[in-house]
Amino acid sequence: RAQSSFGLSSVTLIFEEGVSSDRARSRVSERLASIPGDLIPEGVRPALGPDATALGQVFWYTIEGRDEEGRPAGSWSLDEVRSVQDWVVRPALLAANGVAEVASVGGFVREYQVDVDPNALRVHRVALTEVMKAVAQSNREVGARTVEINRVEYFVRGTGWIQSPEDIEQAPLRSIEGVPLRVVDVARVTVGPALRRGALDKGGAETVGGVVVSRIDANPMEVIDAVKEAMATIAPALPSRSLADGRTSQLTIVPFYDRTGLILETLGTLWEAMTLQVLVTVVVVLVMLRHLQSSLLISSLLPLAVFFAFACMKVMGVEANIVALSGIAIAVGTMVDMGIVITENIYRHLGMAPEGSRRSQIVHRAVVEVGPAVMTATATTIISFLPVFTLTGVEGRLFRPLAATKTFALLGALAVAILFIPAASRTIFSRRRIARPMRGISILLTLGAVGLLSWLWEPLGAQAGLVANVVLVLIPVGGLLGVFALFRRAYPTLLSWSMEHKGWFLLLPLLVVFSGLLAWKGWAGVLGPVTGGGGTDSERHGIRATTLWVSAENLFPGLGSEFMPRLDEGSYLFMPTTMPHASLGEALDVLAHLDRAIESIPEVDLAVGKVGRAESALDPAPINMVETVVQILPEYRLDENGHRATFQFDEAAGVFSRDSSGELMADSRGRPYRNWRPAIKEADDIWEEIVAVARLPGTTGAPRLQPIAARLVMLQTGMRAPMGVQIKGPTLEALQQSGLSIEQVLRGVP
Repeated sequence: RAQSSFGLSSVTLIFEEGVSSDRARSRVSERLASIPGDLIPEGVRPALGPDATALGQVFWYTIEGRDEEGRPAGSWSLDEVRSVQDWVVRPALLAANGVAEVASVGGFVREYQVDVDPNALRVHRVALTEVMKAVAQSNREVGARTVEINRVEYFVRGTGWIQSPEDIEQAPLRSIEGVPLRVVDVARVTVGPALRRGALDKGGAETVGGVVVSRIDANPMEVIDAVKEAMATIAPALPSRSLADGRTSQLTIVPFYDRTGLILETLGTLWEAMTLQVLVTVVVVLVMLRHLQSSLLISSLLPLAVFFAFACMKVMGVEANIVALSGIAIAVGTMVDMGIVITENIYRHLGMAPEGSRRSQIVHRAVVEVGPAVMTATATTIISFLPVFTLTGVEGRLFRPLAATKTFALLGALAVAILFIPAASRTIFSRRRIARPMRGISILLTLGAVGLLSWLWEPLGAQAGLVANVVLVLIPVGGLLGVFALFRRAYPTLLSWSMEHKGWFLLLPLLVVFSGLLAWKGWAGVLGPVTGGGGTDSERHGIRATTLWVSAENLFPGLGSEFMPRLDEGSYLFMPTTMPHASLGEALDVLAHLDRAIESIPEVDLAVGKVGRAESALDPAPINMVETVVQILPEYRLDENGHRATFQFDEAAGVFSRDSSGELMADSRGRPYRNWRPAIKEADDIWEEIVAVARLPGTTGAPRLQPIAARLVMLQTGMRAPMGVQIKGPTLEALQQSGLSIEQVLRGVP
C-alpha cells in the first residue's frame, strides 16, 4: 500500500506469514540500495522505517512546565520546549532498551531562515544558487592535515559549525576588487519556525510531546519500565527558570498514554476470572461429592495443572498475554473432570474392598480401570485443537497461543490425575473403610467459598454490599446445584423411560440440532433452500411472504460474527476529520474546541489530541485528521497499586466524609467511591457522551475506536475501518459521483 501527502510518501509492505522481521528488513534495504539515482528526484532519499509497527506506540507524553507542587507553570515557549524534546529528551529515551523510535510532535522546530532581497541580488549580480551554496559551505567542519613546527606535530582543521545568525551573515559570496561580498549584503538572516505538518493539543492548549514506539519483538512492559527509568535519570537535568511570583517552573515529562495500567488491569481481570472459576469448581465439588477428603484432593489438581502450564509456556516461549492465559481459563472445567472420575472410582473401590486388602493394590486397580478412558477423553480434546495450530495470518497469531496453553493445562491435569491423585489418595484415604463424610466442615468450607466468590465477583456492584452479593450468588449457584441434585435422583427413572421409548427420546437431540441450525444460520438460511426448489416463482415468493415466514425470519435472523475479541482499553481514540483543504491553523482551532468539549465530561480524565503527523514514518496522517486520546476515569477510585480503594462513609447523611481540603478520607472499612455518574452504567455510555458534545459543523463523525484496536485495524486495512470500498475510475469527477452513489446504497445496509 502507498500513501502520499505533502512532503511525504509512505509505502507499506505486507509479507507472507512466517517471514521474520529481520529478514524482511534486510531484503527491503537491499532493494532500496539498488534504486537508480535518476529514478527519484534530487534531494529525496528513501529510508527504511523503524523496526516497529504503529501497534508499538506504548507510551505518549507531553513536556510541560510544573512548579514545586506539581502544578502547571508557564513561561515556556513552544520552540523552547521542542528544542528540549529534540536534543535532550528524545536521545535519552531512544537509548532505552527495546525502544525502536521516539517521535516528536507539536511545537516549533527552530531553523535559520535566509530572506533574500531580489533587488540586492540584481545590483550585485548574484544568483540565488550562489547564496544557497555559500550558506551550505558555511556550516561544515573541515579536516585538513598536520604541520610540524619545532619537532611538534599540529593538527590543522577548520571549525565552521553555525552558532548564531551572524555566522551566516558573515559567510562570503565572492570578492569584488578585494572587498568581500557577504550574505548580509543581499539577505536578512533570522531564527524562525520550520514548516510543520502536525501539532499537539492538551485540553485546548497547544503543547509539545512525543511517542515512544517499542520494537516488534520487545516486551511492552519492559520497554515502558526502561523508558520510565530513563525519564527519572534525565528529569533533574531538564531546564528550569524562576517565575515572577517566586515559583520555579521546571520542565517535566508528563505521560498521557501509558499502556502499563491496561496490561496490569487486563492480567488482573484474567486472574480474577480464573480465581472465580476455581472457587465455583470447589463449591460444586464440595456440594456434589459431599466428601471433604475427595473434594480437597480434586481441588488440588487445579493449581498444580496451572503451574505445569506456566512451566511449559516458559520452555516453549509462549508469552503470557490475555489470549494465551484464556486457554488455561477455558480448560478449568475439563481439568477437574479427570480428578472427579479417578477420585470417585478410588473412593468406590476402597469402600467395596474386603477386609485385609492392601490399599495400594486397591488404588492401582481403580486407576487402571478408568485411566485409559480418562486418557482417551483428554486426547480427544487435545487432538481436536490441532487445526488451530495450523492457522496462519492474524488468526494464527491470535489463537495459536490459546490452543497451546489449553493443551499444556490439559496435559498437566492428566499427569496430576493419573500420577499424583492415586499416590495422594493412598495417604488421605487412610482407613480401609471410608469414614462418614465430615458434613459440618464441608458446609463451612462451602459457605466460605461462596462468601469469597461473592466478595471477588460482586455481581450487583461494590455499592450493594457483601450481603446482597452473597444472596445473589447463592440464588443461581444454589438453584443450579438443586437442579443437578434432583436430576441425579431422577436419573434412574429417566434412563429407564428413555430406553423403553427410544423413538420419542431421539426426537430431543434432533430438535436440539434443528434449533442450533436456526440460531446459527437463521430461518431463511435453513429453510430457504428447501422452499427454493420446485414450484413456480410466484408460489415460492408466496410462501416467503406469509406472516408466519416473516415472523420466523425476525425471530431467527442468524448469528452475527466478529473475529476480533473486544477489549475495554480504558481509553478511546476519537478520530474525526475536517475539510481536506483546511489549514493547520483551522485544524488546530477544531482540535482545541473538541478537546475542551470532551474534557467537560465528568468521566473523562484528560483529552490530548493531535492533528497531522508526528515526526515518524509510522504516522502519515494528513492535516485534516484529528486523533484525540481520551483517557477515561476508572469506574471506582483506585489506590496507588491499582486496587479499589475504600473511603469513610457517613451512613446517617448518606455521603462520603471529606477532610478540610475536600479530599476523601481513606477507610479500610468504608465504601468504594464511584467516579461515574449514576446514569453512566458502562463505558459505551461515556462514548455516547463524547459523540454528543463533539459535534462540530464541518467535521465528520468518528467511529467508536480504541487506541490498540484502531492501530490494529489500520495496520490490516490501511484505513480506520475493518471494511471499505475501493473505487477506480478515469477522472476525479467520475470517482466522486460513484462514491456518493455507493455511499447512499451502503447507508441502507443493516
